[in-house]
Amino acid sequence: MKKLAALLIVITVLSPVRFGMAQQTPLAPCPQMSPDEMRQWAKEQDEKQQELISLEKEMARAMQWNTGTIFRRIYGEDFQGILPTGQIMDKVGWIGFMEKSGVKYSSFVASDIRVRMFQDTAVVSCLWSARGTVGDRAFSRQSRVTHVYVYGQQGWKTVSSQETLLPG
Repeated sequence: MKKLAALLIVITVLSPVRFGMAQQTPLAPCPQMSPDEMRQWAKEQDEKQQELISLEKEMARAMQWNTGTIFRRIYGEDFQGILPTGQIMDKVGWIGFMEKSGVKYSSFVASDIRVRMFQDTAVVSCLWSARGTVGDRAFSRQSRVTHVYVYGQQGWKTVSSQETLLPG
C-alpha cells in the first residue's frame, strides 16, 4: 500500500499539468479540430512565424546601428549567446559588446530566415551578411545564426544564440 501511495505521489508531481505542458499549443492541428479551428490554428502559427521573422530583421537593423534597445526587450534575463570565437556571453555582456565594439556597419542584413516551431518554442536560423569598418580596416562577412525563442506572457524571448562565421 505504501508503494502504491508513493507511486501516485510521483505521478502527480511529474504530471504534464505540473510543468505547464498540458496547455501548450499543439505542433500540428488535432484531428478533432473543426475546419474553423484548423483555420484559426493555422492563422495563429503564421502570425507567430511572421513575428519571429520581423524580430530577426529588427535585430539586424539594431546591429547595423549598434543599438541594444531591441536586445534589452527580447533577450531573456537568462540569455546565453555563443560568438563565432566560441566565447559565451550573457544578455548584459552581449549588449555591451555590441554597443561598444567600435564596428561601423554600412549594411547588416538578415536573410534566408527559417522558422521551426515546437509548441511554445521556436528555433530560427538565418544568414547574416555584414559590411563595414573596424578602425580603418574594411570588412565583409557572412554568418549563420541560430536563435532559440520561448513564447510566454511577454511574447517571444530569445534564450539562446549561436553564430558561426562562414569562410571567405
